[in-house]
Amino acid sequence: MLETNKTTVKYFILLAFADLNQFQNILVFVFLLTYITCIMGNVAIIVLVRVDPSLHTVMYFFISVFAILEIVLVTVSVPKLLANLISANNVISFTDCFTQMYIFLSLGATECYLLVVMVFDRHLAINNPLHYQAIMTPTFCIKLALLPWIIGFAIIFVPVIITVHLDFCGPNEIDHFICDLAPLQNLACSDPFISNISTSAVALLNGALTFITIIGFYIRIIMMVSKIKSEKGKQKAFSTCTSHLIIATLFYGTGTIVYVKPKGSHYDKYIAFMYTAFTPMINPFIYTFRNRDVKKALKNSINHLINIVSM
Repeated sequence: MLETNKTTVKYFILLAFADLNQFQNILVFVFLLTYITCIMGNVAIIVLVRVDPSLHTVMYFFISVFAILEIVLVTVSVPKLLANLISANNVISFTDCFTQMYIFLSLGATECYLLVVMVFDRHLAINNPLHYQAIMTPTFCIKLALLPWIIGFAIIFVPVIITVHLDFCGPNEIDHFICDLAPLQNLACSDPFISNISTSAVALLNGALTFITIIGFYIRIIMMVSKIKSEKGKQKAFSTCTSHLIIATLFYGTGTIVYVKPKGSHYDKYIAFMYTAFTPMINPFIYTFRNRDVKKALKNSINHLINIVSM
């Protein structure tokens, strides 16, 4: 019986947006601007929540945790993309590829569960205001904030470990700007069926189940708010939820398209950029422009800085 020689892949080549080489300078500018804006916007939210006493509430604690998550998520992917575009450094080692993928996907899963925690907080505040303070103690809030991270990094371990044990003997070009499950599964020499199934199962669990949970919480919130007689009271209750609902819709709408289907497509990288960098960039603006408390705190902070400078 003849043995077939197999070349073990030691590294992968991230093609990123190679099909748009003629727009390389524009792409570098857009991606760099997106990254800087995302970092500055989310850092501003964290600092604002930290320094303004009026924002020292449970809701803004979770918003600041969410901002930290967004900063880490975008940092895992965009700097490597910029290095790819600027210096044509599109090579990533086998180990680094799977490490990046595991961290990136775990952070995405963490975001799914953190969004559930955030809407649970709003649901409890609106539907059970008398017991809210007693339930949402500082210790319980910290546990709730840590739980999505634990679940996210645990649940993604399954499809990643299954995929890493596939045979990779060439080709080694990944049609993406990051290492992701579907593009890697498509490169495997062995049958990726189990890996595909595990990816779809985890995507449904992270995406569909958490999104249904969020919708369920919002239905109960709407039912409760509709009973409020005061128009001002209704507006205040809804104002604390609309920003979260917009962000959840953007995140789930793009993420589900990529991960629920077992086979990837050439256009997945464009959709992935939406929830990898674009959505984290606009999230601080959604919270700022749609939230009266944040706008007031931001205005007070700016006035305070002006007074310090003018002294």
